[in-house]
Amino acid sequence: MDDGKPTGPKAKWWSRPTPGRDDRGEPEGVSPVADAEDAASAPGAPEPADDVAVERPATADERSAPAGPPARPAEEPPRPAAAMKPLHEPDEYSTPPYGGPGPWAPAPPVQRPVPTPAHGTPVPPQYTGTHAAPTAVDPGPPPGPVPGGTQTQTPPQHLPPHQQPQHPGPHGPQPVTQQVPHQQTGQQAPSQWLQYDPWGAQRQPLTQQGPPLGTEPAGRRKSRRGTVLIGAVLLAVVAGGIGGGIGAYIERNGGLTSVELPQAGRDNGGRAPDSVAGIAASALPSVVTLHVSGSAESGTGTGFVLDDKGHILTNNHVVSPAGSSGDITVTFSGGETAAAEIVGKDSGYDLAVVKVTGVSGLKPLPLGNSDNVQVGDPVVAIGAPFDLSNTVTSGIISAKQRPITAGGEKGDGTDISYVDALQTDAPINPGNSGGPLVDARAHVIGINSAIRAADTGAGPEGGQSGSIGLGFAIPINQGKRVAEELINTGRATHPVIGVTLDMKYTGDGAKVGAKGADGGPAVTADGPGAKAGIKPGDVIHEVEGQRVHSGEELIVKIRAHRPGDKLNLRLTRGGKDLSMTLTLGSASGT
Repeated sequence: MDDGKPTGPKAKWWSRPTPGRDDRGEPEGVSPVADAEDAASAPGAPEPADDVAVERPATADERSAPAGPPARPAEEPPRPAAAMKPLHEPDEYSTPPYGGPGPWAPAPPVQRPVPTPAHGTPVPPQYTGTHAAPTAVDPGPPPGPVPGGTQTQTPPQHLPPHQQPQHPGPHGPQPVTQQVPHQQTGQQAPSQWLQYDPWGAQRQPLTQQGPPLGTEPAGRRKSRRGTVLIGAVLLAVVAGGIGGGIGAYIERNGGLTSVELPQAGRDNGGRAPDSVAGIAASALPSVVTLHVSGSAESGTGTGFVLDDKGHILTNNHVVSPAGSSGDITVTFSGGETAAAEIVGKDSGYDLAVVKVTGVSGLKPLPLGNSDNVQVGDPVVAIGAPFDLSNTVTSGIISAKQRPITAGGEKGDGTDISYVDALQTDAPINPGNSGGPLVDARAHVIGINSAIRAADTGAGPEGGQSGSIGLGFAIPINQGKRVAEELINTGRATHPVIGVTLDMKYTGDGAKVGAKGADGGPAVTADGPGAKAGIKPGDVIHEVEGQRVHSGEELIVKIRAHRPGDKLNLRLTRGGKDLSMTLTLGSASGT
């Protein structure tokens, strides 16, 4: 293209002026390019094509010479100096547009030169992906090692037409270089960066490592996915194991942090003497459990210590299974045991006394007065229900002077007991028999003897269904008198009136029979009844002002007194009401 410049031979130019030199002439010495031109003009030499750059092999001297400025391109023969004068004065700083190359220089071929960085700085190769524009052939670097990892190929290469440069150099053939991978030179390839090409096709990536996108082999992608999957599975297994271990630790130890609930401090254990706890603490050391075994049967009951000599009061039906040769073992509240012997017993009162020997530290249980008890007074029952020793229950006095009969299993009436009992709702069960019923001062006011059960009704211990809140105890006033007689004489005495009662009478009151049990007279001659004026057929309605509705009730009321006591009676005879005073007699018990 003609820019209006002289049409004569164009001045040769250098890529950069040499400092300190004003001329632009050819440097001294023989130029390698000139040698190449001479070789090309020799006879018989093939004429190089205009669009193919030729590079000659480097000589030994050139290979051994130190690296210098890049080789200048081949030049034409010298031209006149007038044609070489630039339009502007030279710029010693070589700053375009006033420095070299000047504005008359032809445009060099469009190419992407590989920069020569500082030694040791890696430079990535040019992007050659599917979207990159074809690259021009780069001029070769000076001989010797090149930091960028490239070598100059000495053999000439003939490029196909589609790879020939569009703007061949004006000064003859240009050398052609080729990138040589580091694997061929024995050097390790450094990490590469990509360069931005403003002339490249659109969508060219700025950075990309490895092969172009979408060109990774399918096998490698599958292998990578498999590795990721295996890693995820291993991570899940490890996380599950850690989580399970933490969960097990939390479950065994109640959490990661300990929980401490507020709690009252310990007290000195003292309780009010009239509280259930105070009463139990005072009475329990005096209560014992009896285990009785005989030739035909065995049983368990309760008793309490009467004195420091080892006498223990209990029920007759508790010790009766032992007979005359059975064994009785006493267990104290502290766990000590001792053998016991029967001192005396009485079936009519259902009371018995046994004695232990060789035991020290006995604590007698104080006796109260059953005549002072009022309905509603609090009471505590202590015993061994179903062989559960030292069991404490509490309740109140539900009633007084309940006439009850217990026993009668023999059928002849000799084992029937008549009790003018204290009724309580303190739970009493089989095994409580013979145990103490104590008041608020821990004094004995009764001996637990019978219960009323819902299944069977009455009888010693009642039924086996347990307590329904109907328990009965022998008043301690009667128990004290009988216990003293049993300890002193081995037998108890019963108060009697000397008459035989008609137990089949269904009317209201106790009727005196026509004949005695042995066929003799119903009123014993010279007996208490005969002396008072009682006759056969009389019906007794009151004793000491208390109504009597049956013969059993009359016996209970009489046995609630001592022999020799005087009783006021009200009766009817032939439709007439009579009153009389009777002095009780005495009879030996069984």
